[in-house]
Amino acid sequence: MANSRQNFSTLKIFFSLPNDPSKPLTRFDLIQLQNWMLIGVLLANTVAHILMGNLIFRGGPIPSAESRQLVSPISGAFNLFFGIVIVVFALIYERPIRRALNDIFHNRTTSHETIETARRRLLNEPFYMMTLNLCIWIFAGFFFAYINKGFGEPQPVVARVFLVCLNTGLITAVMSFFLLEHISQRYVARFFFPEGGLYNTSKTIRIRIVIRFLALLIACNIIPLLSFIQLSYLSKPGSQDPGVVLQGMRAAIFTNSIFFIVVGLSVTQFVIANFAVPLKEIIQTLKDIRRGNFDRRIIVRSNDEIGYTGDVINQMATELKDRVRMRQSLALAREVQQNLLPAVTPQIKGLDIAGSSIYCDETGGDYYDFIISDGNEDAQIGVAIGDVSGHGISSALLMAAVRSSLRQRSSLRGSAADIISDVNRQLVQDVEDSGQFVTMFYLTVDPRSKHLQYVRAGHDPAIFYDPNTDEFEELGGTGMALGVDKDWNVEAYTKTPLKNGQIIFLGTDGFWEARNLQGEMFGKEPIYDILRNKSSLTANEILNAMIESLKSFQKGAKIEDDITSVIIKSTD
Repeated sequence: MANSRQNFSTLKIFFSLPNDPSKPLTRFDLIQLQNWMLIGVLLANTVAHILMGNLIFRGGPIPSAESRQLVSPISGAFNLFFGIVIVVFALIYERPIRRALNDIFHNRTTSHETIETARRRLLNEPFYMMTLNLCIWIFAGFFFAYINKGFGEPQPVVARVFLVCLNTGLITAVMSFFLLEHISQRYVARFFFPEGGLYNTSKTIRIRIVIRFLALLIACNIIPLLSFIQLSYLSKPGSQDPGVVLQGMRAAIFTNSIFFIVVGLSVTQFVIANFAVPLKEIIQTLKDIRRGNFDRRIIVRSNDEIGYTGDVINQMATELKDRVRMRQSLALAREVQQNLLPAVTPQIKGLDIAGSSIYCDETGGDYYDFIISDGNEDAQIGVAIGDVSGHGISSALLMAAVRSSLRQRSSLRGSAADIISDVNRQLVQDVEDSGQFVTMFYLTVDPRSKHLQYVRAGHDPAIFYDPNTDEFEELGGTGMALGVDKDWNVEAYTKTPLKNGQIIFLGTDGFWEARNLQGEMFGKEPIYDILRNKSSLTANEILNAMIESLKSFQKGAKIEDDITSVIIKSTD
């Protein structure tokens, strides 16, 4: 019993080919990988030879004993010759494959030309060997039919010899193809295509899945059916005893049925393995990807639809991993950017202030800020709202740079014009090669004197509303965007004094240019209406009313641009 298990283990080791490129090859592994393709071809032909013998010499009209005796040495020489032809062809054809495997074994660098040639020949070998085998057996059919005819055999015998060789050639071709493909896919291909990409290999023959199943159908059903049809058609009694003929047919049918069943099961097993294993791996990989494991990869073994699917899924997993990583980065950037916006509204005596930013992407280029010159409640406050060109990470980074520069400069002495001039000069140096720019509306308010000073740097004018007179005014003036011209002469404008109840609205164009599902623009009229109708409310309530009005208008339409707004209301 122990000896049996040991012998079985020895056979298992012998017939188990290495298929893991990450593990170093042994000398025995190298010999197996270099020769199992050739062994597979010879095995298919050996099985076919046995098949031919059974089909010719069991049942039906058979050559006479004298003919068999004369043909036998010719058949032996024929088989030996074409066996040598197959071996020589395989050795020549597989030379780049053997050379590349030998380089892998010795840890040598293989030239690009050699590895590309090896890849092409590895993928094409099942097709070429199938064609070679079919041609050999078709030639054998004509050859042995001619020989038997020359020895005076009747026409049914000659026809049977030819048809048997033809059927044997078909089964040999199919067996050799699936066997070689199985060896290539399961073992050899991984050493030449560790990253997949078999489908993209140029100058290779691709066979569709439907053709494979058609070949399986022919091998397992059509060929046996034709064999039995020809057996019954050609097996005529003639001068022979009908009982003897019938007995021979029964023996032939039984023997051939067993043989075709074994061959059919073997070929089917190869086909199932070549399909089932990759499909099972594809399903498991997709499950892992669904669970968030984007490092799982499919081992691509073929250049058909399944192989192409494996390459696409591997590429998808890589892209999904990058996308998830990007999303995580964007989420972190969004969190950082949100932290750059004012966390709380400053409590300034005489002023009620509120601000909000809604980004169309994870990050945006809109910006608002409240800057207090010193720490007491009577300090002068600066209010800035800006719109960086573009969206996304680059705009968010530029927004952060502008915020930092503005805050740093506002901590020093100077008018609003001086502050913006210095910020502009710094920004020009930062963006001169990128083509980006920033529009900004910047104002300062002295809570005690209610003195207002503002700079319009290419931004839309602020909307000023006085509920006492029900009048609207735009706080305009000339000015260009920041980052365009370092020599721009910034001009500041004033408006004094602010009276109780007066409201200033600062916004970016994403607010009034927002569109609904019908493509209609929100416009500035709803802003005027809300300022008029909600003027008695707090700044935060007015701002919330505007945002709700905008959401109601859009009715689920996608936000195309960042939306930022600030409300400043003068109080007692």
